[in-house]
Amino acid sequence: MGNRSDLERIGIKLLDTARTELYLAMRFMGPALMGLDLRMDLLARTVGTDAQFLRYNPVWLMQTYLEHPYILDRTYLHTVLHCLFRHMYGTDTHTDTELWNLCADIAVESVIDEMDYEVVRRTPSDFREEWYSLLSGRVGALTAERLYRYFEENPPDYVTLVKLSGEFLADDHVFWEMLEDEPDDGGGRNRDGAGLGTEQQWKKAAKRVASELRMSGKAGNLTGDLERLLSFDAGDRVLYRDLLKNFLIVREECRMDPDSFDYGFYNYGMELYGNMPLIEENESVESSRIRQLVVAIDTSASVSDGLVREFLSETAAMLFQKDSFFRKFEVHLVECDAAVRQDLVITDADTLDSYADGITLHGGGGTDFRPVFRYVEEQRKQGKLRDLSGLVYFTDGFGRYPDEAAPYVTAFVFPEEDPARTGEAPDWILKTYLR
Repeated sequence: MGNRSDLERIGIKLLDTARTELYLAMRFMGPALMGLDLRMDLLARTVGTDAQFLRYNPVWLMQTYLEHPYILDRTYLHTVLHCLFRHMYGTDTHTDTELWNLCADIAVESVIDEMDYEVVRRTPSDFREEWYSLLSGRVGALTAERLYRYFEENPPDYVTLVKLSGEFLADDHVFWEMLEDEPDDGGGRNRDGAGLGTEQQWKKAAKRVASELRMSGKAGNLTGDLERLLSFDAGDRVLYRDLLKNFLIVREECRMDPDSFDYGFYNYGMELYGNMPLIEENESVESSRIRQLVVAIDTSASVSDGLVREFLSETAAMLFQKDSFFRKFEVHLVECDAAVRQDLVITDADTLDSYADGITLHGGGGTDFRPVFRYVEEQRKQGKLRDLSGLVYFTDGFGRYPDEAAPYVTAFVFPEEDPARTGEAPDWILKTYLR
């Protein structure tokens, strides 16, 4: 086969060719395709990554190139997608490593199989199609996390597990267990010249790819669900309890402002006039708080009472936060499904607690988010929501969103992070998560 330098040279040439072919077809993937440096490693059965290097077995590369050259392109993309979704960092949080590896492989292969690029196109087997159909019906979007939870609750028998592993296996995950925290030189690469390497750097790369994909205008049939899943996976998570700062408005309050009191002028007046200070404390102060907030609760049949109670508990905890609301405030608690069913005005946290304890939801039909926005707009025109800070909408995410952005801050609170629920939400909506 030749000496080590020859094997290394041939391996790099083959992988460079695959990387170039992928880049020419998918320029939006550039930040990720160049994120891994190439290194020969005989520990690899095929190719694998430690998030810094794409480590390759040169013998496998040459044999695969001679027999099925297109597999090199698919395998290279398969490995890069693992990095963009940061699957290698999930081995520490998922106890069944073999199952996690399988779920990660199914997730990235499903993305590639949806792509309509000649460089990676392959007709999926009937076995694949059957499992894609089954899993999509059970878990929605085929993310590794959702697949893992499904298989934990519905473990396949040994024969099926072996078939699934053989069907979706592409690269070698042995290096996932050898991850090391390498210091970053500040420029996105590590001291030894390796690729991106860290979870945070790959998260940034995922954001860049999603952004490039949106700007390229090629999202859709060509790339399948890639942009939607990347945007979800790489997006900043905002938990509901951290949400209030997005709704603060500045208003004057009638109360003394000791911070504005100037003792220098006060003393000067007393010395000059005897008993006449030049300035007193301001009797009003500017505060950043919440005056009016609309909290819409999806009461459709798909949202359980337990989830609503959990949401209301978090909401009550927010109301108790010091200096979140003005002394006089209104929280409009709007129950809705495909229509507005009730608007309960809350002026203190105790009332909200009482409501949650004896909750009886009105609704139970389908879901349409638009009626709430129309209702809020009517209330604003009537002058009932002059100081509206924004709208918080608790929902499972399955419904029709407004076509146009609302003229106030809008946040949708979902029970958990799930692209099947959040993927259709428009960009102007702030996505937050209860859990």
